[in-house]
Amino acid sequence: MKKIIALLMAGAMTVLTACAAAPAGGAAASGSSSDTIRIGVFEPSTGDSASGGKKEILGMQYANSETPTVEVGGKTYNVELVMADNGSSADKAPSAASELVGKDVALVLGSYGSGVSMAGGPKFEEAGLAAIGVTCTNPNVTAGNDYYFRICFLDNFQADVLANFAIDKFSAKKAYCLGENGNEYDQGLCVFFKQVFEAAGGEVITDSFPTNNSDFTSYLNKAKSEGADVIFTPVSIAYAKQIMEQAASLDIGIPFLGSDTLDDNMVLEATQGTNLQLFVSTFYQEGGSEKFDKGIKDYINSNSAAMTANGGNDTIAAVTAMGYDAYYVALEAIKAAGSPDKAAIKAAIPGVKWDGVSGSIAFDEIGDAVRDTAYIKTADTASGTWALEKVQTGSGK
Repeated sequence: MKKIIALLMAGAMTVLTACAAAPAGGAAASGSSSDTIRIGVFEPSTGDSASGGKKEILGMQYANSETPTVEVGGKTYNVELVMADNGSSADKAPSAASELVGKDVALVLGSYGSGVSMAGGPKFEEAGLAAIGVTCTNPNVTAGNDYYFRICFLDNFQADVLANFAIDKFSAKKAYCLGENGNEYDQGLCVFFKQVFEAAGGEVITDSFPTNNSDFTSYLNKAKSEGADVIFTPVSIAYAKQIMEQAASLDIGIPFLGSDTLDDNMVLEATQGTNLQLFVSTFYQEGGSEKFDKGIKDYINSNSAAMTANGGNDTIAAVTAMGYDAYYVALEAIKAAGSPDKAAIKAAIPGVKWDGVSGSIAFDEIGDAVRDTAYIKTADTASGTWALEKVQTGSGK
């Protein structure tokens, strides 16, 4: 058993189904076959995290179009991606997980969003079905669940990177942290950030807003009146977009730090033409792999459904690179298992190593990825693009 770490629809589905069904996008679910291995895709295509979920799926679909088969025991199998929408909601996630269990998939990829991953995880465990998280960064996703693995860094590492970046870049002494009330991802990151920042001698003010809040004026003005040097807001894409838009109209003038969820072109667009300073920690930056960058851009530009799923342009999201890598990690696990059997695949995952476009991937004894590096990107508000600020490890190194 793993050590338990006590740490703190219709429209969108049409887009994804079309993308999955397109010749360049991989096969859609079409029933079981002795010549087919099914990989479940447990992702949000509706709800607040839909933008990130679609982009994560996009990476898997591109990888599936590039490598649609896998050889196991001398036999070539088609690889089929089977979608289940978890609705960006912990309430809906268990039924989406059960849906994949019922479709007899060999393993699962996803989800974008730690809360839904934690909510769906027990269903996979009960079924003896391995899941490989792609960008679900909360430590509790894998804690106590032998069947959940992941290829991303964790929130305690991410918070360490951002807290030290705030100190190094801005000589920050006071930080304001804002997250959604009851959201385990937001609140966990705020706690970790506070621990690191205060250990370095800084002061942290924390606030939480209620679910479905749309007016962030009072929170932003509080950060300004309290003399915060930085604002750390590890929120969903939908909330981040609103916060950026309102901060620009209020002329807050304080640098924003965002977690991996803010690495999204919808958030980027909200900063364009403003005087905002936004820095985000993430998993990949364009330029990291020339071959991947060219391939995914060609894929997006030649597939209208993929273009729509990517938000209407060909900017490469880090989660797309991670979805791409997760697919190949899954293939490596299947090959290492020497069988399409889900139990054999689960047993093979801990030994998998893969040099992906986002970096080298291996698993520790808990099932977490061995990762020590994050990309910090900044929003170029003039050009509407992301620019690499620095590559940073934990503890400010």
